[in-house]
Amino acid sequence: MQHRILIADDHSMIRKGIKLLLQTHLGIKDVFEVSNGNGVMSELQKKDYTHLILDIILPDCTSLEIVPNIQRLYPDLKIMVFSMLNGSVYGEALKQYNIYYYLEKTSKEEDTIAFLDNFINHYNPAETTSSKGTTINPFTQLSARELEVLHYMLGGHGTKDISTVLNLRMNTVSTLKNRIFEKTDTKNLKELMQLASIYNVS
Repeated sequence: MQHRILIADDHSMIRKGIKLLLQTHLGIKDVFEVSNGNGVMSELQKKDYTHLILDIILPDCTSLEIVPNIQRLYPDLKIMVFSMLNGSVYGEALKQYNIYYYLEKTSKEEDTIAFLDNFINHYNPAETTSSKGTTINPFTQLSARELEVLHYMLGGHGTKDISTVLNLRMNTVSTLKNRIFEKTDTKNLKELMQLASIYNVS
């Protein structure tokens, strides 16, 4: 079966770098690029893609927001996440959506090539995600929805803004925020932001 790959990342150099690795090392010619979530949904409508390589944070959304819709519309599409963010946090959250391929952008080139080869040519949904270290990370306890809210909290958005963006009731957002503080053992946004900085969560 011929592979057709879509890369979604807001950094042009990242997209072109991954595309080059796919073409030169894995011999895959059908590789296309988009820079945001709207581009992902638009491009998936145009062509039959076999694989999607996705960053966690896109200019117009987070992957956690669009993945459920992607999987509903394209259940056979294989998804990998390639991000600067901590794999022990977001990799775990993505397992809730049966996404088991998570690679950090700090990985060495040879490791990235091997990971891409496994994802493209030897796809196994039970694969273990790439993560660093064994330190207990307080953010791994958060659900996917809580991580969505956390992202906007760390971006300086208030309850009303988060409610609008995520289409949630304000009291639901408040409940989720309280759970985040409880699970991370933080008392306020300042403490939460300091903790997030330590664990490379954004």
